[in-house]
Amino acid sequence: MLLKTSHKKLFSVLGVLTFASAVQADDPVTPAIPGVSAGGVVIELIKDGFNGTEGPVGLVDGSLLFTETNAKRIVRIGPDNTVSTYLENTNGANGLGVNAKGELIAVQVANPRVGVIYPQGQEKNLAENFEGQPFQRPNDLVLAGNGSIYFTDSGTRPTKENPNPPASKPGLFHITPDGTLKRIANDIERPNGVQLSPDEKVLYVANTLGEHVLAYDIAADGSVQNRRNFAKLEGWKNTENVWSSGADGLAVDAEGRLYVASNAGIEVFSNKGEALGVISLPKKPQNLAFAGKDKKTLYVVGRGAAYKIPLLAAGFAGRAK
Repeated sequence: MLLKTSHKKLFSVLGVLTFASAVQADDPVTPAIPGVSAGGVVIELIKDGFNGTEGPVGLVDGSLLFTETNAKRIVRIGPDNTVSTYLENTNGANGLGVNAKGELIAVQVANPRVGVIYPQGQEKNLAENFEGQPFQRPNDLVLAGNGSIYFTDSGTRPTKENPNPPASKPGLFHITPDGTLKRIANDIERPNGVQLSPDEKVLYVANTLGEHVLAYDIAADGSVQNRRNFAKLEGWKNTENVWSSGADGLAVDAEGRLYVASNAGIEVFSNKGEALGVISLPKKPQNLAFAGKDKKTLYVVGRGAAYKIPLLAAGFAGRAK
């Protein structure tokens, strides 16, 4: 019998060792992925019912921040699972990052821009438009060690509330260490999550409307080249007459493995793009990040829910995200 490794209580009855647990038989558990996750570990629901769930990033105290984009709020999850409001009135902050000064940087969707949003009183805009054209929906960002910021604008898409939005102009952007804004790609159908390899030589981009995670080599000046299909996604499927992988947030671990939130769950790939396994969740994940003192906890948010998953692998320690 496989015993789930969360919340077990060991006790003795008439000299016989017996396991008792509050864990329910239908609780989601991890698959066994060598070096990544032990089989049968319970995926813990921290809380459901958030108003939009995006942009998680780990802090040095072991806590995690994520954005309630629709509520224009940032939420903190403590190492003990306590949930509290970290920041209000965030201008629809979406993806988050922390720079070398400890400032919190966000791509923001209410009044589209990229900038420092915390500490309060030290807010600063870093980019509000490109060549005079306002951004449409800044989505995610990642900060390099030299101060560069890479971020995506996923463009517009029809919704029930707005079936005829302006023409979509998605893009991948780079803010150089001296503050210069450059568009480094405009040929991705719907760029979403963005991530750097641990050595910062490769930039990964999730294309929600594509079958593959994309990879680019990073040149000395921070520009990208050699676009290629890095990993084929199991989440690729036809939903409502639209083919989509659902690829969203990205994370990397200390060994350079890539974790992708997709229609299938959390897809895990080697640093060569080899599929290693999928961690399924009750709700479709949107974004994810390693956090905790040892960065061996993977936090996943999506569809109003927040989960935590103890892993064997540790997140890359060289930057917050």
